[in-house]
Amino acid sequence: MSNTALIVGASGIVGSATAALLSQEGWRVAGLARHPVQQDGVEPVAGDLQDPASLERALADLAPSHVFLATWQRRPTEAEMIRVNRAMIENLLDALQPKKSVRHVALVTGLKHYLGPFEAYGKGTLPQTPFREDQGRLDIENFYYAQEDAVFAAAERDGFTWSVHRPHTIIGKAVGNAMNMGTTLACYATLCRELGRPFIFPGSAAQWNGLTDMTDARLLARQLLWASTEPKAANEAFNVVDGDVFRWSWMWGRIAAWFGIEAVPFDGTHRPLEPRMAQDGPAWAEIAQRYGLAEPNLEKLASPWHTDADLGRPIEVVTDMSKSRRLGFTAYQPTDDAFYDLFAQLRADRLIP
Repeated sequence: MSNTALIVGASGIVGSATAALLSQEGWRVAGLARHPVQQDGVEPVAGDLQDPASLERALADLAPSHVFLATWQRRPTEAEMIRVNRAMIENLLDALQPKKSVRHVALVTGLKHYLGPFEAYGKGTLPQTPFREDQGRLDIENFYYAQEDAVFAAAERDGFTWSVHRPHTIIGKAVGNAMNMGTTLACYATLCRELGRPFIFPGSAAQWNGLTDMTDARLLARQLLWASTEPKAANEAFNVVDGDVFRWSWMWGRIAAWFGIEAVPFDGTHRPLEPRMAQDGPAWAEIAQRYGLAEPNLEKLASPWHTDADLGRPIEVVTDMSKSRRLGFTAYQPTDDAFYDLFAQLRADRLIP
């Protein structure tokens, strides 16, 4: 049977990597957004996930076999996050239901499944690491759980299979993305180099000294494709990380070296990025003008608040991949190479000098 993918969030870090892979594999790929951007191999579909009538019009001529949910909307409180993000999934799957074309829905969430939502991130009683998929939900409201429940209910109603994918911090390229550590660190390193500032680790001692892992968006795309087409992976949730582990005490120097700067030795003081980059917009605009960069607006590239949330955790965070490994997913990606590949792409696309 032919495969037609509908990617919700096709221009984001996860969605763009998934679109590129599926296009290479010969899939027909459509990307849904309120304001779609031009992407090679992706048919733009303009629709608003919060407007059922808009979705009905947008999807009138599309009957996808596979749906990839790789988007969310941030709101001030978790209660509002739950309401909005659950409704977006319900609206989409309700709009697709009459076509009866969907065979599989893949939902991308993340390690907040284990760590808790933003307003309670890394606080309270947390599960033992490494995180495993059979660890139950935290006893706390979480928009990831609401998203899952919306997919599960529609699958029960419509008969499609599903998969849930829980990456750690994702490394990949996307302009305007709300959760983008790789590009944020690239901008921070560039500012340090160009302004003569010290390249100071912005996180906690636990993150500096402890083990951690990350997820290359390209590897996540490969797991999405695998789980969507492998019968043994149907109706399962999977962690997804690169397959290596590292300490930031090792990685920080490697990132500094790529940018030709020195890494400042960590003295145990937590110095978050957000307040230190809050006034850097004009400096970035000047750097962009000097080097002819494509994006002079620092806010469209960097999300220091999210990098602070990840690097400021008070616990070691590592993720178990045994479940998908046992079922046949064996992809691996060295995380330092993932950073280097991203930095090289950002430079080639004139987003950093």
